Amino acid sequence: MSKLQIGLLSETEALKRLLYRLPEQHAQRTFIEKEIYKSAAGKRGEERLEQKVAEFHVDGDYKFLRNVTLAIGDWKVQIDGLLLTDRGAIVIESKNISGKLLFDAANGEFSRTDRDGMRTVMNDPTSQLNKHVRFMDQFFKSQKIKLPVKGLVVFTSKECEFLTKPKSNYVCKTYQLVDYLLHIHQTLPMESTQINLLKISKLLQKHRAPYKRVPLCHQFLIDKADLRTGILCTQCKQHTLQKKKRVGWICSRCKTVDSDAFKLAVQEYFSLVDIELNNRRLREFCQISSVYVTSRLLGTMELEQNGALRNRVYQLKKKD
Repeated sequence: MSKLQIGLLSETEALKRLLYRLPEQHAQRTFIEKEIYKSAAGKRGEERLEQKVAEFHVDGDYKFLRNVTLAIGDWKVQIDGLLLTDRGAIVIESKNISGKLLFDAANGEFSRTDRDGMRTVMNDPTSQLNKHVRFMDQFFKSQKIKLPVKGLVVFTSKECEFLTKPKSNYVCKTYQLVDYLLHIHQTLPMESTQINLLKISKLLQKHRAPYKRVPLCHQFLIDKADLRTGILCTQCKQHTLQKKKRVGWICSRCKTVDSDAFKLAVQEYFSLVDIELNNRRLREFCQISSVYVTSRLLGTMELEQNGALRNRVYQLKKKD
């Protein structure tokens, strides 16, 4: 019998489940609510970006890669999008920032002014783009690949307005993306030797450096003792699911049955609390009394195991 594959919850889902576990008067609730909004908006922006890139078409070979994570020694990058063409590579930096946007060339600053008129100075996204372009240029050279690299920043929020734009970088909105990509593609020189994009994409996958997410309690300095315990009922949003023979996991409040409840609770633990767990910690988190039931359920999942019996520790299985 094959074991259940298990990984972290999505960022937005993890934030929502953290909010469900925080007491009503917890000091971090308002902050987490804002993080949920930003995460969900960012996800929508990524989807709009991907839909727009699908409209890109040129004669010749091309391939679009999402969330490219690579490393050269201690230098690690996570690139939102990488468009490979037979002329070169285009790094795409995606930003979901709304408001009036100002690139101040004189001071080297980037700022936004929101609908209430509040101005905030932020990290200049073109600076990060330049770093990613330099990285990809160095990576290709280290692999003896002759492929020029360009880049652009695309703002995916529907409610953004450029007051000024930088002269040294390509910056656009989502609806302008294809036109900008086509223009950049035309500026790239035709190579005399044929570029094998399939080989390059496989090489990028081979050198992939997985992005390591920090459990949210560590990231936001929340004491795990502050969290409500139990297994969440996705229907009534209470931690009231209990194990019943022949029925599975059933909510003691609304009687909803959820066959995936325990798996999601384990994913929740790894996403919120810690990168490893043991039988006792999981029982406390899920309010399960039986050592044997918990051990049997953990045994159905594809997890890394270290130690034996009472000292056994579980971690998420590392992806190749």
